Amino acid sequence: MVAIKAHEAERTLARLDPAWRLVLIYGPDAGLVSERAAGLARASVDDPQDAFQLVRMDGDAIASDPLKLADEANTIGLFGGRRAIRVSPTSKPLLAALEPLLATPSQDALVIVEAGDLQRSNPIRTACEKAKTALAIPCYGDAARDLGSIIDEMVRAAGKSIDRTTRDHLIGLLGGDRQTSRREIEKLLLYVGTDAAVQVEHVDAVVGDTAQREQAMLVDAVFAGKLPVLDLAQAKLSSEGLDPGVMLGTVLRQALTLLKARQSIDGGRGVRDVVATMRLPYPRIATTEAALNAWSSAKLSEAVGLLGNAVLATRQNADMGRAIAARALWTLARLGRAGRSD
Repeated sequence: MVAIKAHEAERTLARLDPAWRLVLIYGPDAGLVSERAAGLARASVDDPQDAFQLVRMDGDAIASDPLKLADEANTIGLFGGRRAIRVSPTSKPLLAALEPLLATPSQDALVIVEAGDLQRSNPIRTACEKAKTALAIPCYGDAARDLGSIIDEMVRAAGKSIDRTTRDHLIGLLGGDRQTSRREIEKLLLYVGTDAAVQVEHVDAVVGDTAQREQAMLVDAVFAGKLPVLDLAQAKLSSEGLDPGVMLGTVLRQALTLLKARQSIDGGRGVRDVVATMRLPYPRIATTEAALNAWSSAKLSEAVGLLGNAVLATRQNADMGRAIAARALWTLARLGRAGRSD
């Protein structure tokens, strides 16, 4: 059994062992999963534009008819050449479709399966990790080092330069999803225009603090009891591939921060005095003060417990992660709404 670590993924895919005939690419970073699957597919055929060499298959369709995948994998190309099959993500079980290929690997086609975040006990992940002819590649949110490499690559390709200070500043504003980060960098380079170097001023003018701003909107909506804003923020973050457990963790950290602050207020300190020590961005000051006025220590303790249980539940049942997160966040938002004076 070969277990590939997240930091080994790029090197492993660049030098793929011919013995591996089925590659499962999974993880919470949907953009990175897609990017790696596309790159491997292109590298595995002679002409990526040839639909007979690079075959796209729908994961939902395969789950409904498991034999479809094996039939396609064992089809011999009319004109020869290398073939690859790329299977799109699905929430439906795929093990029945993969088992025939794990037992008898295709000699004609490399099968690439994309998937979301799979727990260690997930049957598909377990089966691929144990098989001698299969490989499971994890894809997690970009670390600062990975983002730095992406920035350098794209800036260099645009014929421009970026100094370390500006680069580090840009890294701090990008989120964990690979495709979203690339779109932000592309937008930045367009804004830079004919200037030879990317400056901090360019970054501040164009690159939205995507991850932090959108997560802050979610957090503030929960503790202010603003249900329509919560619905919008959660839908946006989910569409960008943010893991439900990460989403809940962000709210949990805020609940713990508010609880500590609320306990100081209960001890005799003023709300504004406590908030002033928190070093918040200006737009967050008013919302934090309002949350501290609306939430008691008892309610915040209840919120911490509820969120902790929800985070654990998403880890135990990844397929229900979004539903678990939605239920927990809406429950808290209703508590927040009950504490509002407006």
